[in-house]
Amino acid sequence: MKKSILLSCVLAVALVGTLFSLPKVVVNNKGKEVDKEKGQSAAATSAAPAESSSKSHDGAALTPDQQKVVDQLRSGFNQAGDKDKVAVGVKLSDEFAKLQKFDSAAFYAEKVALLSPAVENIMRAGDRYYEAYGFAVDEQKAKNLGSKTREYYQKAIDQNPGLLTAKANMAMTYVNTENPMQGILMLREVIDADPTNELALFNLGILSMRSNQYSKAADRFRQILTNNPANTKAKFYLGLSLVELGDKEQASKVLSEVKKEEKDPVIQQAIGELEGRLGN
Repeated sequence: MKKSILLSCVLAVALVGTLFSLPKVVVNNKGKEVDKEKGQSAAATSAAPAESSSKSHDGAALTPDQQKVVDQLRSGFNQAGDKDKVAVGVKLSDEFAKLQKFDSAAFYAEKVALLSPAVENIMRAGDRYYEAYGFAVDEQKAKNLGSKTREYYQKAIDQNPGLLTAKANMAMTYVNTENPMQGILMLREVIDADPTNELALFNLGILSMRSNQYSKAADRFRQILTNNPANTKAKFYLGLSLVELGDKEQASKVLSEVKKEEKDPVIQQAIGELEGRLGN
C-alpha cells in the first residue's frame, strides 16, 4: 500500500473534523511537525504543552482578525476572577481548536479542568489532548501527549464508566506504546458494551489495516455501514481495504459511491490514486 495514499486518508479524516479522526502516529510517523509550541522544538516538548505561537498546524500565520480574537480572549482569561475564568477558558480553548492550534486548545482546556473538575471539563481536556496527539509526528511529543490524553480520559471514566468515546479514543493512544494490546482490549470492552459503537468499530478497522489484516478491517467497516450507510469515511476505508484484498469489482463500486457522496478534496485525491491501481 502506498504511504502517500494512507497519509492522504489520514489527513482527510483529520481535516474534515470527523468523529473518527485518526492519529497519524498510528500509521505513519513521517511528515511535517504541526502546531509547534512557542520557543520549543518538538523533541523538547513537555507533557503539558505550552501555548502555541501564531502558526497554525499547517504553518499558516493567523490573520490579524484571528489574532485579535485570540488576544482578547487570552487577556480576558488572564484578568478574569475565578468565577468567570472557566467560561472564558472554554471559549479560548474552543477558539484555538477552531483555528486548528491543537496544542494551545489543550493547554487551556487543561487549565479549565483544573479550575473546575466537572466531567465535561475533564472530557474536553482529554478530547483536546487527543486532537493534539493526532497531529504530533515527533515520537517523544506524541508519547507525552498520549500520556496526557490517557490521564484526562481516565479521570473522566472514573467519574462516569459509561463514557465509551473516552475509552475508544484512549485505546488508540496505546497503539505505539510498549503495551499496544491494552488498546485492543479497551476497544473490545467498548464493543462488548455497545456492539454497534461506530468509533470502536472504526478504530478496530484501522488497526486491522495497520497489521495488514484487510479482511478483518473490511468486516469492521461493513458493520458500521450496516447501521449507518451514510458514513462515507467507513465506506472509503472499506473501499481501500477491498483494493488491498484484490477485490477490484467491489472496490471500484464502493469507491465510486464515495466519490459521489464525499466532497472532501483530499479523499477525492486518494480515490483517484486508488482508482489508478484498479485500472479505472
